Amino acid sequence: MSETTKIKRKINLRWLPGVLISAIAIYAIFKFVQFKDLVAAFSKVGWPFILIVFSIDVASMMVRGIAWRYILGGKVSWAQSFFGICEGYFLNNIFPLRAGEIGRSIFVGKSSGLGTFHVLSTIVIERAFDIAIAAILILITLPLVIGLAWVKTVALVALAIVIALLVGLFLLARSREKVVVWMQKWGAEKRLVSKFVLPQLSKLIDGLEALTNPKQFLLSFFWVAVTWFIWVIVYDIMVWQVIPDAPFWSGAFVGSILALGVAIPSAPAALGVYEATMVAAVIVLGGNESSALAVALIMHVLQFVSCGIFGIWGLAREGQSLSSLYSRLQLTDAEKGDSTTQVG
Repeated sequence: MSETTKIKRKINLRWLPGVLISAIAIYAIFKFVQFKDLVAAFSKVGWPFILIVFSIDVASMMVRGIAWRYILGGKVSWAQSFFGICEGYFLNNIFPLRAGEIGRSIFVGKSSGLGTFHVLSTIVIERAFDIAIAAILILITLPLVIGLAWVKTVALVALAIVIALLVGLFLLARSREKVVVWMQKWGAEKRLVSKFVLPQLSKLIDGLEALTNPKQFLLSFFWVAVTWFIWVIVYDIMVWQVIPDAPFWSGAFVGSILALGVAIPSAPAALGVYEATMVAAVIVLGGNESSALAVALIMHVLQFVSCGIFGIWGLAREGQSLSSLYSRLQLTDAEKGDSTTQVG
């Protein structure tokens, strides 16, 4: 078997678990939803809903661009951070294994001169903020919902992990000089380590600046929270489409459950898992499964379209194409395969 064939098989195996999870989610959805009921539910969704959701979704990406710019310490323009966000979301929708996070760290790292690892560390902070806010919203809204006591444990564990992660990264960033000196001593006699690994690790630590600067930390967290506020509005509109008299906190509950749900490994765009999680959350609130699925599908498509429009625009600004990006991802896997073989 050729090395290329081995690499392709390895890539396919990495896709497999996520695809299986998505397939199970899709099967579960349509096992409980009648096709005729789904069609009837689609007919009840009007253009005003579609236009409002699309507009708010674009606004949320614009605000997220502000948030990420603060996490990056203002070292990039808003346009760079906004299009970087859109590129990442778009690539996550078409490639597995959260490839969009790597993609935007490469693009923004190159265009800003900060480097891939510097940018990647800020994405870790951004995602940590997201999980923390999602866990907090679950803990706030869960007492108002009956039948999901087990979710409280998941939320508490997720919040504890995030807090531990942020504290660890904070300590790492505060002790940057000591860590760098230690790494330099450790890698002094290892030429490849000192030449290639240490500079990237140093950039990775530099990207954690937002955790050591109180003002930058608060502004970063504030704008991430504003993004969540916008998302909650979208999910409120979605829930009201299915349950007109749903309480105002319903959007926060659905959004936070969805955030934890799509964190599960799945096919690109969290296909199936996104819909199943949203339908389950709406059913718990007392909604109809067919109506919930219809609205979930429409929202998912709208998010895909909005990310696609600005993501492709951003890739064009960077002079990138999907084919070249896919080749780079394959090359990355090839390099990982080579290194694994050498270690073995």
